[in-house]
Amino acid sequence: MTIGVGGSTAEQELAQLNDMTAGVSPISLAERHARIAKAQAEMREQGVAALYLNAGTNLYYFTGTRWRPSERMVGALIPAEGPIQYIAPAFELGTLQEYMQVEGSVNCWQEDESPYQLLAVTLNKMGVAQGRIGIDESAPFFIFDGIRQAAPEFDYVDGAAITRPCRMHKSEAEIALLQRAKDMTLRVHQAAAAILREGISVAEVESFIDAAHRKVGAPAGSYFCIVLFGPDSAFPHGVAKPKALEQGDMVLIDTGCQIQGYNSDITRSYVFGEPTERQRTVWQAEQDAQQAAFAAAQLGEPCSTVDRAARELLAERGFGPGYELPGLPHRTGHGIGLDIHEWPYLVLSDRTPLAPGMCFSNEPMLCVPGEFGIRHEDHFYMTEDGPRWFTQPSPSIDNPFGLS
Repeated sequence: MTIGVGGSTAEQELAQLNDMTAGVSPISLAERHARIAKAQAEMREQGVAALYLNAGTNLYYFTGTRWRPSERMVGALIPAEGPIQYIAPAFELGTLQEYMQVEGSVNCWQEDESPYQLLAVTLNKMGVAQGRIGIDESAPFFIFDGIRQAAPEFDYVDGAAITRPCRMHKSEAEIALLQRAKDMTLRVHQAAAAILREGISVAEVESFIDAAHRKVGAPAGSYFCIVLFGPDSAFPHGVAKPKALEQGDMVLIDTGCQIQGYNSDITRSYVFGEPTERQRTVWQAEQDAQQAAFAAAQLGEPCSTVDRAARELLAERGFGPGYELPGLPHRTGHGIGLDIHEWPYLVLSDRTPLAPGMCFSNEPMLCVPGEFGIRHEDHFYMTEDGPRWFTQPSPSIDNPFGLS
């Protein structure tokens, strides 16, 4: 039997979990002001007069204001020079002010008024009468369309040209939050493996993982959870009707949580029972590809180099080539931070040079249709000395959590 897999109960494992959030420090107000200053420097360099941030992770990143996007426009304007200003429904004013960290004037619209016209008036009030306006790349089309119709005198550009260079280089405070979230999820993985038994359902495991995330200190539980057994594990993001666990099945669990908005995202693959030689061979090829990707992640190299290294190793082992199955059907990794998938990406088409502060998943999954799939997913970040793991890869198929 694989070490650490099975033999316990949900009650026993939950009783052994403790809150792991002691000492967690939120992003400081000073850091948020520094982020705004960096964005403004980018805007001046790119000739952008103002940047509209829509409710969501960009608004939270720069202002500390947590607000879920909806059909009502809520956001902020960052000018190339001067203080920020907010746009919000009048009836949300008090709530917005409670959530607001970086203070600014709030321009309010009533339900029968146009928030887009209000934005145009606010730009004029800020001294922005012409030029280029950056639009948050995550803003829905209806918001962008409303803005450009209300203020056709401006040229509109993709705000990602400003937000991307700010957000993809994580600070020490961000890396610390990411590290804690990943430590928590790895502990939850270990507990989830221990409760497995023949016949257990995917729903039961998912429910346990959510409860375990809450027990270790994630206030919202699991941010997401994918649990797959046997042939289902060959489908990267799951199947419509997942099967229950059987002896000899490959187990694939991919899950994560959030701390102060920062994400973990870790996958573990192992066998319930005794691995076959076929399972051992494919499991090791997947881990070797993960290690090849990590070794290729060197400062100044394009992101594409990392994806290529994993793909070439797998081709040498008889998988692929390219995206063909059995093999690696998707990119090797993605950036991570406030969004679970964000720039840059470890894919052949991304030529972004690797630089300090960049954080990535490393998950060159192997899919063997009709048999099983294996995904080893750990994350690393770039330092001045090269890549460093957030979490160490699984030691072996027989002892996936390195238990003594």
